[in-house]
Amino acid sequence: MRVAYFTESLPPNTDGVVRTLCNLTQSLDRRGVDYRFFSPFKPDRSFSWSHRVYKLVSLPVALYSEYRLAIPYLHPLDRELDRYRPDLIHVTSPSLLGMFGADYARRRGLPAVSSYHTHFVSYLSYYGFTKVAGLGWRFLHWFHNQFEKTYAPSPSAVRELTERGIRRVELWQRGVDLDRFSPAYRSDALRRSVGAADRPLLLFVGRLVKEKDLDDLVAASRILEQRGCPFALAIVGDGPMRDELQHALPYAQFPGYQHGDLLSTWYASADLFVFPSTTETFGNVVLEAFASGLPAIGVAQGGVADIITPGKDGVLACPHDPQSMANAVESLILDGARRVTMGRAARDTAASYSWDAINAGLIRSYCSLWTTTN
Repeated sequence: MRVAYFTESLPPNTDGVVRTLCNLTQSLDRRGVDYRFFSPFKPDRSFSWSHRVYKLVSLPVALYSEYRLAIPYLHPLDRELDRYRPDLIHVTSPSLLGMFGADYARRRGLPAVSSYHTHFVSYLSYYGFTKVAGLGWRFLHWFHNQFEKTYAPSPSAVRELTERGIRRVELWQRGVDLDRFSPAYRSDALRRSVGAADRPLLLFVGRLVKEKDLDDLVAASRILEQRGCPFALAIVGDGPMRDELQHALPYAQFPGYQHGDLLSTWYASADLFVFPSTTETFGNVVLEAFASGLPAIGVAQGGVADIITPGKDGVLACPHDPQSMANAVESLILDGARRVTMGRAARDTAASYSWDAINAGLIRSYCSLWTTTN
């Protein structure tokens, strides 16, 4: 079977979609599935599959310069795809590139699937465009209903898409690498360097953007300060809000984007993962924290609420409620024994999210479409 992927998310970017696709390549390789990516990004040669990427002309995305939108019509893509002869098309975003993939599949009579990774419509309210959210959902309804299947990453995302009238939605969850993210990476030296030698280290990992609800994290941190609760805080990542956050949280550490062993060390060296986002379709970073032995404080909305089991491996605060988040964090700061027990349970939870098993299910779904149309 040959699969053509149309995606704006590949390395050198490092978000959850990129990690998902990078892990998918390993499962495809193990099962002998041939594949090609059509993308504005081409990974360097450290990625064994970089030769499978056809790079496209693109334009930067407003507000997020690290992201780019491909312009597929400036390339002889029909000729390139006809030479490759794909059996199935998979598009990962409702962009011009995704629309080209759907159109090519229709013209060639090929099965086509989409995957839903990001709650783009929910972001609109953060930038003053709440009134056009209805138009956004109508567009997504039109876009995804062209496909034989739409894969969503969490039960909550499947429910929301189905309730919005998107048909044939199927679950494709996310996994985590237990060797890459592990308590074994814990570093006392790093903890000392950030003032956490004698106090719990709270950690956030992600893009520093409004839709991660980082204003709620700022407010919760200030409540904890006012209560005299001892903690250190590290915010790993980068984005448009970095300067604003550094001004609001002068005592916090901002190491920027971290990769490889350095990222693993930040996770494992913390004591508690704090993630206020209400807009996650899944929450890869929560699984990475779990694998690193950290309990997580999330909110009872979106994909994160599908991962955290309250009282076992974390706590779910009320959405957009800094007081509720501060209370949840404080309860675990003050109870070290409970925090450690929950951290062990979190590692056990992570172990149930195997990338290979999850991606094997996706490949079986591909095969069912392929055999039906052949």
